[in-house]
Amino acid sequence: MELRGKVAVVTGGASGVGRALADRFAREGMKLVLADVEKPALDNAVSQLEEAGAEAIGVVTDVTQREAVEALAEQTYGRFGAAHVVCNNAGVGTDETRLKIWESPDNDWRWVFAVNVWGVLHGIQAFVPRMLEAGEEGRIINTSSGNGGLYPLPTTAIYPTTKAAVTTMTEVLHHQLAMAGSVLKAGILFPGPNIVNTGIFDAARNRPEDLPLHEGAPPPPTLEDIKQMAKGMGHELQVTEPHEVADYAVPAIARGDFWILPESEDADTKVRARADSILKRTPPPLPFP
Repeated sequence: MELRGKVAVVTGGASGVGRALADRFAREGMKLVLADVEKPALDNAVSQLEEAGAEAIGVVTDVTQREAVEALAEQTYGRFGAAHVVCNNAGVGTDETRLKIWESPDNDWRWVFAVNVWGVLHGIQAFVPRMLEAGEEGRIINTSSGNGGLYPLPTTAIYPTTKAAVTTMTEVLHHQLAMAGSVLKAGILFPGPNIVNTGIFDAARNRPEDLPLHEGAPPPPTLEDIKQMAKGMGHELQVTEPHEVADYAVPAIARGDFWILPESEDADTKVRARADSILKRTPPPLPFP
Protein backbone atom coordinates (compact mmCIF):
# COMPACT_ATOMS: atom_id res chain seq x y z
CA MET A 1 0.00 0.00 0.00
CA GLU A 2 1.37 3.39 -1.01
CA LEU A 3 1.18 5.70 2.01
CA ARG A 4 2.06 9.05 0.43
CA GLY A 5 -0.98 11.27 0.09
CA LYS A 6 -3.17 8.93 2.14
CA VAL A 7 -4.92 9.77 5.44
CA ALA A 8 -3.88 8.31 8.80
CA VAL A 9 -5.94 8.54 11.99
CA VAL A 10 -4.18 7.90 15.31
CA THR A 11 -5.91 7.79 18.69
CA GLY A 12 -3.72 8.52 21.68
CA GLY A 13 -1.81 10.54 19.12
CA ALA A 14 -0.52 13.35 21.35
CA SER A 15 2.21 11.34 23.05
CA GLY A 16 4.04 8.03 23.28
CA VAL A 17 3.66 5.45 20.53
CA GLY A 18 0.76 7.36 18.96
CA ARG A 19 2.83 10.49 18.54
CA ALA A 20 5.76 8.47 17.17
CA LEU A 21 3.46 6.82 14.63
CA ALA A 22 2.18 10.25 13.59
CA ASP A 23 5.72 11.55 13.12
CA ARG A 24 6.65 8.57 10.97
CA PHE A 25 3.42 8.77 8.94
CA ALA A 26 4.19 12.44 8.32
CA ARG A 27 7.64 11.55 6.99
CA GLU A 28 5.91 9.11 4.64
CA GLY A 29 3.87 12.01 3.26
CA MET A 30 0.54 11.14 4.86
CA LYS A 31 -2.17 13.53 6.00
CA LEU A 32 -2.86 13.19 9.69
CA VAL A 33 -5.77 13.20 12.11
CA LEU A 34 -4.61 13.01 15.71
CA ALA A 35 -7.09 12.17 18.45
CA ASP A 36 -6.40 12.46 22.14
CA VAL A 37 -8.21 13.24 25.38
CA GLU A 38 -5.57 15.83 26.41
CA LYS A 39 -6.17 19.04 24.45
CA PRO A 40 -2.95 20.94 25.34
CA ALA A 41 -0.74 18.01 24.37
CA LEU A 42 -2.82 17.44 21.24
CA ASP A 43 -2.57 21.07 20.15
CA ASN A 44 1.18 21.00 20.69
CA ALA A 45 1.59 17.80 18.67
CA VAL A 46 -0.43 19.14 15.75
CA SER A 47 1.47 22.44 15.83
CA GLN A 48 4.84 20.66 15.69
CA LEU A 49 3.70 18.44 12.82
CA GLU A 50 2.48 21.45 10.87
CA GLU A 51 5.76 23.26 11.49
CA ALA A 52 7.53 20.22 10.02
CA GLY A 53 5.42 20.54 6.87
CA ALA A 54 2.69 17.96 7.53
CA GLU A 55 -1.00 18.51 6.94
CA ALA A 56 -2.60 17.62 10.26
CA ILE A 57 -5.63 18.26 12.43
CA GLY A 58 -6.33 17.39 16.06
CA VAL A 59 -9.66 16.20 17.44
CA VAL A 60 -10.16 15.98 21.19
CA THR A 61 -11.59 12.50 21.64
CA ASP A 62 -12.55 10.33 24.58
CA VAL A 63 -12.43 6.87 23.01
CA THR A 64 -14.54 5.41 25.81
CA GLN A 65 -17.52 7.25 24.29
CA ARG A 66 -18.78 5.87 20.99
CA GLU A 67 -20.33 9.24 20.09
CA ALA A 68 -16.92 10.89 20.45
CA VAL A 69 -15.27 8.40 18.11
CA GLU A 70 -18.13 8.76 15.62
CA ALA A 71 -17.50 12.52 15.74
CA LEU A 72 -13.82 11.83 15.09
CA ALA A 73 -14.74 9.88 11.97
CA GLU A 74 -17.09 12.64 10.83
CA GLN A 75 -14.37 15.27 11.19
CA THR A 76 -11.85 13.05 9.41
CA TYR A 77 -14.10 12.54 6.40
CA GLY A 78 -15.28 16.14 6.52
CA ARG A 79 -11.70 17.43 6.27
CA PHE A 80 -9.99 14.84 4.07
CA GLY A 81 -12.80 12.81 2.53
CA ALA A 82 -11.20 9.50 3.46
CA ALA A 83 -9.37 7.43 6.05
CA HIS A 84 -6.82 4.88 4.87
CA VAL A 85 -4.95 3.90 8.04
CA VAL A 86 -6.75 3.95 11.40
CA CYS A 87 -4.62 3.24 14.46
CA ASN A 88 -6.71 2.43 17.51
CA ASN A 89 -3.80 3.12 19.81
CA ALA A 90 -5.12 4.94 22.90
CA GLY A 91 -4.47 2.93 26.05
CA VAL A 92 -4.09 3.18 29.82
CA GLY A 93 -2.78 1.09 32.66
CA THR A 94 -3.27 1.06 36.42
CA ASP A 95 -1.05 0.69 39.44
CA GLU A 96 -1.94 -2.97 39.82
CA THR A 97 1.51 -4.42 40.48
CA ARG A 98 0.93 -4.19 44.24
CA LEU A 99 -2.47 -5.93 44.13
CA LYS A 100 -3.59 -9.51 43.60
CA ILE A 101 -6.41 -10.08 41.14
CA TRP A 102 -8.88 -10.80 43.96
CA GLU A 103 -7.93 -7.49 45.58
CA SER A 104 -8.19 -5.35 42.45
CA PRO A 105 -10.90 -2.64 42.57
CA ASP A 106 -13.87 -2.74 40.20
CA ASN A 107 -13.22 0.86 39.15
CA ASP A 108 -9.80 -0.11 37.81
CA TRP A 109 -11.33 -2.86 35.67
CA ARG A 110 -14.07 -0.57 34.38
CA TRP A 111 -11.69 2.24 33.44
CA VAL A 112 -9.03 0.16 31.72
CA PHE A 113 -11.59 -1.90 29.81
CA ALA A 114 -13.40 1.29 28.76
CA VAL A 115 -10.24 2.68 27.14
CA ASN A 116 -8.30 -0.39 26.02
CA VAL A 117 -11.15 -2.58 24.79
CA TRP A 118 -14.19 -0.40 24.19
CA GLY A 119 -11.96 2.30 22.71
CA VAL A 120 -10.71 -0.14 20.07
CA LEU A 121 -14.25 -1.41 19.42
CA HIS A 122 -15.52 2.14 18.98
CA GLY A 123 -12.77 2.83 16.45
CA ILE A 124 -13.74 -0.24 14.46
CA GLN A 125 -17.43 0.61 14.58
CA ALA A 126 -16.90 4.24 13.55
CA PHE A 127 -14.42 3.75 10.71
CA VAL A 128 -14.78 0.28 9.19
CA PRO A 129 -18.24 0.83 7.65
CA ARG A 130 -17.07 4.06 6.02
CA MET A 131 -13.84 2.45 4.78
CA LEU A 132 -15.72 -0.55 3.38
CA GLU A 133 -18.15 1.74 1.57
CA ALA A 134 -15.25 3.65 0.00
CA GLY A 135 -13.79 0.39 -1.32
CA GLU A 136 -10.21 1.63 -1.06
CA GLU A 137 -7.25 -0.30 0.24
CA GLY A 138 -6.77 0.46 3.90
CA ARG A 139 -5.61 -0.70 7.30
CA ILE A 140 -7.17 -0.96 10.75
CA ILE A 141 -4.31 -1.25 13.25
CA ASN A 142 -5.05 -2.03 16.90
CA THR A 143 -2.39 -1.64 19.57
CA SER A 144 -2.01 -4.62 21.88
CA SER A 145 0.93 -5.60 24.08
CA GLY A 146 3.21 -8.56 24.56
CA ASN A 147 1.83 -8.51 28.11
CA GLY A 148 -1.51 -10.18 27.54
CA GLY A 149 -1.58 -9.98 23.79
CA LEU A 150 0.99 -12.78 23.56
CA TYR A 151 1.40 -14.01 27.14
CA PRO A 152 0.36 -12.51 30.50
CA LEU A 153 2.74 -11.29 33.17
CA PRO A 154 1.44 -12.55 36.54
CA THR A 155 2.50 -9.33 38.27
CA THR A 156 -0.46 -7.67 36.52
CA ALA A 157 -4.04 -8.69 35.82
CA ILE A 158 -6.23 -5.95 34.35
CA TYR A 159 -3.95 -4.57 31.64
CA PRO A 160 -3.01 -7.94 30.08
CA THR A 161 -6.63 -9.09 30.18
CA THR A 162 -7.62 -6.08 28.06
CA LYS A 163 -4.75 -6.65 25.64
CA ALA A 164 -5.69 -10.31 25.21
CA ALA A 165 -9.16 -9.07 24.26
CA VAL A 166 -7.69 -6.68 21.70
CA THR A 167 -5.68 -9.49 20.10
CA THR A 168 -8.76 -11.69 19.79
CA MET A 169 -10.91 -8.84 18.50
CA THR A 170 -8.35 -8.06 15.81
CA GLU A 171 -8.02 -11.69 14.72
CA VAL A 172 -11.79 -11.93 14.32
CA LEU A 173 -11.81 -8.64 12.38
CA HIS A 174 -9.08 -9.98 10.08
CA HIS A 175 -11.12 -13.07 9.24
CA GLN A 176 -14.38 -11.18 8.79
CA LEU A 177 -12.80 -8.67 6.41
CA ALA A 178 -11.24 -11.49 4.41
CA MET A 179 -14.53 -13.42 4.26
CA ALA A 180 -16.21 -10.24 3.03
CA GLY A 181 -13.68 -10.04 0.18
CA SER A 182 -12.57 -6.59 1.28
CA VAL A 183 -9.27 -4.93 0.39
CA LEU A 184 -9.33 -3.48 3.90
CA LYS A 185 -6.92 -5.32 6.20
CA ALA A 186 -6.56 -5.57 9.96
CA GLY A 187 -3.28 -5.64 11.85
CA ILE A 188 -2.18 -5.75 15.45
CA LEU A 189 0.74 -3.79 16.85
CA PHE A 190 2.87 -5.08 19.71
CA PRO A 191 5.16 -2.25 20.88
CA GLY A 192 8.55 -3.52 21.98
CA PRO A 193 10.69 -5.57 22.12
CA ASN A 194 11.25 -4.05 25.57
CA ILE A 195 9.05 -2.01 27.88
CA VAL A 196 8.24 1.20 25.98
CA ASN A 197 9.04 4.62 27.44
CA THR A 198 5.58 6.22 27.24
CA GLY A 199 3.24 8.27 29.41
CA ILE A 200 1.11 5.20 30.17
CA PHE A 201 2.78 4.99 33.58
CA ASP A 202 1.12 8.29 34.42
CA ALA A 203 -2.22 7.42 32.84
CA ALA A 204 -4.15 8.20 36.03
CA ARG A 205 -3.88 11.88 35.15
CA ASN A 206 -6.76 11.27 32.71
CA ARG A 207 -8.83 9.01 34.93
CA PRO A 208 -12.54 9.95 34.93
CA GLU A 209 -14.00 11.40 38.11
CA ASP A 210 -16.75 8.79 38.25
CA LEU A 211 -14.16 5.97 38.45
CA PRO A 212 -11.82 7.25 41.19
CA LEU A 213 -8.82 5.45 42.62
CA HIS A 214 -9.59 3.26 45.60
CA GLU A 215 -9.00 4.77 49.01
CA GLY A 216 -5.40 4.52 50.15
CA ALA A 217 -4.12 3.81 46.65
CA PRO A 218 -0.35 4.44 46.39
CA PRO A 219 1.01 6.79 43.74
CA PRO A 220 1.41 5.13 40.33
CA PRO A 221 4.82 3.56 39.68
CA THR A 222 7.24 5.35 37.41
CA LEU A 223 9.33 3.66 34.76
CA GLU A 224 12.23 3.87 37.21
CA ASP A 225 10.13 2.09 39.85
CA ILE A 226 9.42 -0.71 37.40
CA LYS A 227 13.11 -0.96 36.54
CA GLN A 228 13.94 -1.36 40.22
CA MET A 229 11.19 -3.94 40.65
CA ALA A 230 12.65 -5.97 37.78
CA LYS A 231 16.13 -5.60 39.24
CA GLY A 232 14.87 -7.02 42.53
CA MET A 233 13.69 -10.07 40.57
CA GLY A 234 17.11 -10.48 39.01
CA HIS A 235 16.41 -8.77 35.69
CA GLU A 236 17.99 -5.72 34.06
CA LEU A 237 15.07 -4.03 32.34
CA GLN A 238 15.76 -2.71 28.85
CA VAL A 239 13.71 0.16 27.42
CA THR A 240 12.41 0.78 23.91
CA GLU A 241 11.71 4.34 22.74
CA PRO A 242 8.44 5.11 20.91
CA HIS A 243 10.20 6.13 17.68
CA GLU A 244 11.78 2.66 17.53
CA VAL A 245 8.28 1.16 17.54
CA ALA A 246 7.15 3.45 14.74
CA ASP A 247 10.21 2.60 12.67
CA TYR A 248 9.25 -1.07 12.41
CA ALA A 249 5.47 -0.56 12.59
CA VAL A 250 4.91 1.80 9.68
CA PRO A 251 6.71 -0.33 7.03
CA ALA A 252 4.77 -3.35 8.33
CA ILE A 253 1.50 -1.42 8.01
CA ALA A 254 2.37 -0.53 4.42
CA ARG A 255 3.12 -4.21 3.67
CA GLY A 256 -0.20 -5.29 5.16
CA ASP A 257 1.31 -7.43 7.92
CA PHE A 258 -1.11 -8.78 10.52
CA TRP A 259 1.33 -9.52 13.35
CA ILE A 260 3.32 -6.31 13.78
CA LEU A 261 5.99 -7.07 16.35
CA PRO A 262 9.76 -6.74 16.45
CA GLU A 263 12.23 -9.59 16.29
CA SER A 264 12.77 -10.88 19.83
CA GLU A 265 14.22 -14.23 20.78
CA ASP A 266 12.95 -13.72 24.33
CA ALA A 267 9.36 -13.10 23.24
CA ASP A 268 9.47 -15.97 20.74
CA THR A 269 10.64 -18.35 23.47
CA LYS A 270 7.78 -17.28 25.75
CA VAL A 271 5.17 -17.65 23.01
CA ARG A 272 6.44 -21.12 22.10
CA ALA A 273 6.45 -22.20 25.76
CA ARG A 274 2.88 -21.01 26.21
CA ALA A 275 1.67 -22.67 23.00
CA ASP A 276 3.47 -25.88 23.99
CA SER A 277 1.70 -25.93 27.36
CA ILE A 278 -1.65 -25.65 25.56
CA LEU A 279 -0.86 -28.50 23.19
CA LYS A 280 0.40 -30.68 26.06
CA ARG A 281 -2.50 -29.72 28.36
CA THR A 282 -0.04 -28.66 31.05
CA PRO A 283 -0.14 -25.59 33.35
CA PRO A 284 1.09 -22.38 31.72
CA PRO A 285 4.74 -21.57 32.37
CA LEU A 286 5.89 -18.43 34.13
CA PRO A 287 7.12 -15.93 31.50
CA PHE A 288 10.21 -15.30 33.65
CA PRO A 289 12.40 -17.49 35.89
